[in-house]
Amino acid sequence: MEIYDLAILGAGAAGLGAAQYGARANLRTIVIEEMAHGGQALLIDRLENYPGLPEAVDGYTWSETMRAQADAFGAEFMSSSVASLRKDGELFVVETADGPLGAKAVIVATGAKHRHLGVKGEEELAGRGVSYCATCDGPFFKGKRMIVVGGGDAACDEAMFLSKLAEKVVMVHRKDRFRAQKSVAARVLSNPRIEVRFETVVEEIKGTKAVEGAVVRNLATGETSEVAAQAVFVFVGSIPQTGAVPADVRRDESGSLMTDDRMETSLRGLFAAGDVRATPFRQVITAVSDGAVAAHCAAQYIDEIEGKAYL
Repeated sequence: MEIYDLAILGAGAAGLGAAQYGARANLRTIVIEEMAHGGQALLIDRLENYPGLPEAVDGYTWSETMRAQADAFGAEFMSSSVASLRKDGELFVVETADGPLGAKAVIVATGAKHRHLGVKGEEELAGRGVSYCATCDGPFFKGKRMIVVGGGDAACDEAMFLSKLAEKVVMVHRKDRFRAQKSVAARVLSNPRIEVRFETVVEEIKGTKAVEGAVVRNLATGETSEVAAQAVFVFVGSIPQTGAVPADVRRDESGSLMTDDRMETSLRGLFAAGDVRATPFRQVITAVSDGAVAAHCAAQYIDEIEGKAYL
């Protein structure tokens, strides 16, 4: 079995950031990704708020640059899926579709998938008005009408953000009250630019080349109506991709991995970075930062178990 110093599961923004810092720390580093490197960053049409990039770039170009940097520092990449992960003594065993490999430390950077509504038009218009990130895409619809779907903290926070940009925000929530914290919900309800429709669901997102509106249904009356809008932002939760992680590693109520400020989980030597971990802000820049911290602390952990810690 091939043994590495550091195995990184996932090659999104967090994994690519970790790969650079792991390899720069002279760790034999391998990144395992079953899809294309870049993760959800590949869906970004214009990455315009990443520090140091005054000219917007598309997510693919940014991901290619990150991959090239990690390559230059010596990180290895493996295209495979990870079935399971376990710790055997001081060594982690990563079971991949191409066989097992060992690592002294592991960073889980497998991300999270946005929960989708599953309605007609959602997939067809993704990236053309349907979005799951207000900070990323809201500025493209400045002065337009927007729909926000959801009722938790994230939905309310994002609706408040979008209200600063939009002509009007129509917020649709299937329950008769918000799930968000009362103070957060109160700010939404008192915002004159936000119209809240409780007990309402989206039945269809309409548009040909881009979003033109949505068909909504009132659950109490059964009445349907059409809301004109140029963007639909969906915030109905996310699904952290933790299937390979041992079940006894601590998670929060959403299933996200819990870490300390070193990005270390409840299992020594197992770190988490990016959207897979419990975090208050999910952006490319925070994912890369998580990856850098995780790799740095993984290197310190390896020094400790090998008796080389700087005292």
